[in-house]
Amino acid sequence: MSRFKAKKTKESPGINTSSLPDIIFMLLFFFMVSTTMREVTVRVKQKMPEATEIQKLERKSLVSFIYIGEPKNSKLYGTNARIQLNDVFANVDDIQEFVAQERQARDEADRKLITTSLKVDGDTKMGIVTDVKQELRKAGAFKINYSTRKKIDKN
Repeated sequence: MSRFKAKKTKESPGINTSSLPDIIFMLLFFFMVSTTMREVTVRVKQKMPEATEIQKLERKSLVSFIYIGEPKNSKLYGTNARIQLNDVFANVDDIQEFVAQERQARDEADRKLITTSLKVDGDTKMGIVTDVKQELRKAGAFKINYSTRKKIDKN
């Protein structure tokens, strides 16, 4: 007969969580650095035309985008091509004010280097694009870029 009895319920040791905050902050810092925030919600259809000779823009921070195309919500906005400046639908007359605001938002040294990029849907008629280009000329925005996607050769 034994005097000592073994415990029938053995508890497992607790999990060491002392390094958990370090791991969480490291992951948080990683996602903060690697994630880009979307600045504009595109409200027009964007099926870019294809091109064979394309170049990437060097300083994307100096690019202002003008979106032109049929609205995604055609029941609310119709099916005619619309101009989108930042997050708002606009008219051709609003482009000069948009260019002025974009210049004011940049440093004085960078104002001459601003490029206006036209992201035009491939099915959009050229009339509205020509009107936008005329207004950009009146506003003094002479550096214009057409956004496209690279054409894939199927040989």
